[in-house]
Amino acid sequence: MYSKFFCFLFTGFLVLSCTPAVQENDRVALLEVEGKFLYRDQVEAIIPPNVSTADSLQTAEGYIRKWATDILLYENAKRNVDDKAAIDQLLEDYRKALTIHQYQQKLIQQRLSNEVSEDEVRRFYDQYNDQFIVREPYLKGLLLVVPKGAPTMSDVRIWVRSGNEKSLEKIEKYSMKNALSYQYFFDSWMPYSELQKKIPVQPDDFKGTFIEVSDSARHYLLHIREVRKQGETEPYEIARTRIAEIIQNKLKSEFVSRFEEELYNDAVTNGTITFFNE
Repeated sequence: MYSKFFCFLFTGFLVLSCTPAVQENDRVALLEVEGKFLYRDQVEAIIPPNVSTADSLQTAEGYIRKWATDILLYENAKRNVDDKAAIDQLLEDYRKALTIHQYQQKLIQQRLSNEVSEDEVRRFYDQYNDQFIVREPYLKGLLLVVPKGAPTMSDVRIWVRSGNEKSLEKIEKYSMKNALSYQYFFDSWMPYSELQKKIPVQPDDFKGTFIEVSDSARHYLLHIREVRKQGETEPYEIARTRIAEIIQNKLKSEFVSRFEEELYNDAVTNGTITFFNE
């Protein structure tokens, strides 16, 4: 059983071991497996703050078991795996790929700007906007939520339905005294998934510029200034960030390709690469 190997009791960070503690540079060892030591400070570091003693013990025991098992598996694997040369080659290939990647990223940071111009993004969007399709409706508009029994509802409906500048001023003043919530989003797109949290409405309802629904406690009044339905082209404002990332990744790829080609050509020219005749 686990307790036969490790008889710890965690009370806060107090750890009692079944055998005399081993110390190295003021570090207290909790256990040893195949010549490897696990120290108390390593276990303490993985215990989340403000957890109960029982949870601390459970976390510590899981970490200790995993740490010991990993070492046992690795040491057994080393003794029983025959094709060590293949493993060494995989490690070397990984080291080479990782080193090259780190070098490429450093070159990109030094020589390539992170900025993508608005004109570049706009041209890309205009050329490929058929590839940017919304998976849910997006809307611009305003949403006013008032309690049942709110005053002058006939006027409020006219204001929300209109949505002109004078009506917006009246809605804002009215909402300060009477509304449960008021959200103006004429200048930004709201996804349907977010709107649905605020008003019980379905995508099929987006047929006009005004929607009113009610429940037992509230009236919801929605003015739709603009809508993009599911399957239509994604608005530029939403696609812009993703397009900028696409352009930036393309520039990085082209930069790396050019650098590799120049590196190769220079090596051929200066004799770093030597070709042998058959």
